[in-house]
Amino acid sequence: MKISAKLGGALLAAALSTTAFHGALAREDTIKVGVLHSLSGTMAISETTLKDAMLMLVEEQNKKGGVLGKKLEAVVVDPASDWPLFAEKARQLISQDKVAAVFGCWTSSSRKSVLPVFEELNSILFYPVQYEGEESSRNIFYTGAAPNQQAIPAVDYLAETEGVERWVLAGTDYVYPQTTNKILKAYLMSKGVAEEDIMVNYTPFGHSDWQTIVTDIKNFGSAGKKTAVVSTINGDANVPFYKELANQGIKAEDIPVVAFSVGEEELAGLDTGPLVGHLAAWNYFQSVESEANAEFIETWHAFTKNDKRVTNDPMEAAYIGFNAWVKAVEAAGTTDTDAVLDSIIGVAVPNLSGGYSTVMPNHHITKPVLIGEIQADGQFEVVQETPSVVGDEWSDYLPDSKDLIADWRKPMECGNFNVATGKCGGKGS
Repeated sequence: MKISAKLGGALLAAALSTTAFHGALAREDTIKVGVLHSLSGTMAISETTLKDAMLMLVEEQNKKGGVLGKKLEAVVVDPASDWPLFAEKARQLISQDKVAAVFGCWTSSSRKSVLPVFEELNSILFYPVQYEGEESSRNIFYTGAAPNQQAIPAVDYLAETEGVERWVLAGTDYVYPQTTNKILKAYLMSKGVAEEDIMVNYTPFGHSDWQTIVTDIKNFGSAGKKTAVVSTINGDANVPFYKELANQGIKAEDIPVVAFSVGEEELAGLDTGPLVGHLAAWNYFQSVESEANAEFIETWHAFTKNDKRVTNDPMEAAYIGFNAWVKAVEAAGTTDTDAVLDSIIGVAVPNLSGGYSTVMPNHHITKPVLIGEIQADGQFEVVQETPSVVGDEWSDYLPDSKDLIADWRKPMECGNFNVATGKCGGKGS
């Protein structure tokens, strides 16, 4: 049978239209999640691993059937360690790519940059890195440590077990180290430490010439009192910092360093021999012995096809946040932001230490606190573990925040409720 050109064209158009329709259905049949991490620039040393971890988590969830019967699709962008660009990329993910939630940021500068975007567009960010506190947003979940889950326990450990009396607070020059050190200085002075026994120093991102600063630290530590360095140095500046410590012969038994931003990933780029005995405070180490951790490491090595790729604390925080989101979405029966925000409070999911982490009404989570000692193989030996601690969004040691709490449940729905005045001060950020 012969078909006219006109009819043939109509049939072809209909077929193409049907194909396009099914293609659109296929795309709509996925749930998109945003991955917002620096893959270039000074923070790529830390953030690239988190991008890989998120891709692994998405893949593993899809093997289980996805979420709400739909496959997850990761949309990855690179804000390139440029804080204003984080906001642009966040807007792109939410408005153009139509992601259901975003997992990302490392520095507080990047989080501060994107926060108003998430609040304006009513989307959700899961932030997986330790931070300075003094914030609680309706649209952000803080799955990394607040200061009372990392910084303060680390200082307590050094004071109690090492007898430290003088303190060097060394950090990168941006909001997280500045605010954390403000809290730590107030905390130390509340414990009777004299102001002259606290030295504060800031350096730019990517700082590489540490000779003078390390000499200053060495001199500060020669006053006859046990001295320690509390490090909030971020990104690739850690490599020359630790090298200079070794160059000047500063050993852990002389002036121990406890770091809040150095984990297994950062140590992978260092000669760890001279660093043995220095410390880090986190809520997870790869060396933690648990069935959940062993399974996670095995999955990570299989996904990366590299048995030498390490795991670290922010990866665990991403794991907790991702699984809490999945559980909340399934409980809500939708990815709608408001419904997920309602259903996620109180959600408990396994952490990698063998316990559980719970999402609290202040949008922080419960976490154990671990102090680890650097070993020659680049891993950490846990020297102290504190049971599960609730993240405190507002510091008890700063006068402007000691009376504030956050509770995002109805009817309060406030990020900075003042218990002294009985009033909500605003959004909480």
